[in-house]
Amino acid sequence: MIIATNNKGKLEEIKKIFQGYDVYSLKDKNINIDIEEDKDSFLGNATKKAKEIYEISHEETIADDSGLCINCLNGFPGVLTHRFLGDDATDRMRNEYLINEVNKYEDRSAQFICTIVYYDGERTIVGEGILNGFIAKECRGNKGFGFDEIFELPNGLTLAELSAEEKNNISARSKALKDLKKKLNI
Repeated sequence: MIIATNNKGKLEEIKKIFQGYDVYSLKDKNINIDIEEDKDSFLGNATKKAKEIYEISHEETIADDSGLCINCLNGFPGVLTHRFLGDDATDRMRNEYLINEVNKYEDRSAQFICTIVYYDGERTIVGEGILNGFIAKECRGNKGFGFDEIFELPNGLTLAELSAEEKNNISARSKALKDLKKKLNI
């Protein structure tokens, strides 16, 4: 099946969870497309990506959309997670912006939410996962990607301070993938 991503970190995480299955990236299949995430929900964006890649490839496709939802910011950045500061912003720029915003509030609680959609031309199957935590007061850790260095777990460690294996056992994407695998009976 094709994983509708060009994000190396995300692809590695998915390949580890789907060990034993033939999993291909967009690059592996010579698909060079950047699908605009213009829907107002994680489910809407993931479904759009899965169906568009399927229409190009005619192969089973898995697509996800995930984001960081911060309670004191009314769920922001949510579906805008990757692009709320524009296309040229780096992970560090986004992380520092969010720390500065959250520092204005006492409540630092947040969730990573991930929705993964499998589409094979007929069936649409959805997996979902949520990881609860907090926004750290500073960037910590050098493992992972995206918001891992500011997402603090109840044990005080950020996701970027965990090994890939530890993170894959608890991440919202891992939970969504395991939910999807169960629904696919694989």
